[in-house]
Amino acid sequence: MAHWFVSHGRDEFPRWRRAFPEARLASASAVQQSAGAGDAVWLMNDTPAWPSLAMQLSQQGAAVVVLSLSPNDREALQALQAGARGYAHALASAAMLTQVAMVTANQGIWVPADLLGRVLGATYQALGGEPRMSNDELATLTERERDVALAVASGQSNKEVARRLDITERTVKAHLGAVFRKLGVRDRMQLVLLLAHHPEIS
Repeated sequence: MAHWFVSHGRDEFPRWRRAFPEARLASASAVQQSAGAGDAVWLMNDTPAWPSLAMQLSQQGAAVVVLSLSPNDREALQALQAGARGYAHALASAAMLTQVAMVTANQGIWVPADLLGRVLGATYQALGGEPRMSNDELATLTERERDVALAVASGQSNKEVARRLDITERTVKAHLGAVFRKLGVRDRMQLVLLLAHHPEIS
């Protein structure tokens, strides 16, 4: 597996080189021709037309991570919609970059924790913003579990859910664990997709 770093206006970052000493610095055109299945492409958001480049590279089988000096919700969602598997701060530590590489190489999705909830909320709203599961599926949840599931899907953190429902964060985690188990999902993203994509409630 090769690591490629693509940036329009700057050389590579020293910490990125520390994380991946054998990596290659390349232009957009060079990486389009050379990156293939299983490769990791670290794409700076200063690269012209980076969303279309990310989409093309992901279609070639590369694991694309978009890097930004000023991460924000809108761009994170744009990166994921373009097929990137990750979105990270360009000045992340070498250890963090190594962790991002491990997650994305194994088909995982990486978004900074402080953006994750808001990205999920934006995804949920983009998919309609209302649960589309059947009554039978929702009936497996208690009323409080449903409240927690919908609050989490709308992008609220555990702390925000606890404050809103006047319960402890530990209780939120317990309810969320029950929701994941009953609905057969493993994380917040799967919960959002499940809630948004099932048939309309009758």
